[in-house]
Amino acid sequence: MICVTVLFETAPADHDRFAARVSRQARDSMSMEQGCRQFDVWASPERPGQFHLYEIYDDRTAFDAHLASSHYAGFDRDVAAMVIDKTVTIWESRL
Repeated sequence: MICVTVLFETAPADHDRFAARVSRQARDSMSMEQGCRQFDVWASPERPGQFHLYEIYDDRTAFDAHLASSHYAGFDRDVAAMVIDKTVTIWESRL
């Protein structure tokens, strides 16, 4: 299994639109991708516009399939103008 964390920063004015779209992306990933085990969306109450995604996939192949999916391409296109910064980190279990 791998864990993927994504930190998004959006303009505070885009907070609600981004929140709605990323929530839809989480639901799509969980329902359409067999290898996606968890997809949580967190928003900072202290920093409007900052979001943290916590995703669990069976393996790197499942994550690559996520990135290649049409629903991910649509999400990426829809939020591109809202995103100020994005940091993706991939984690592997060592336990």
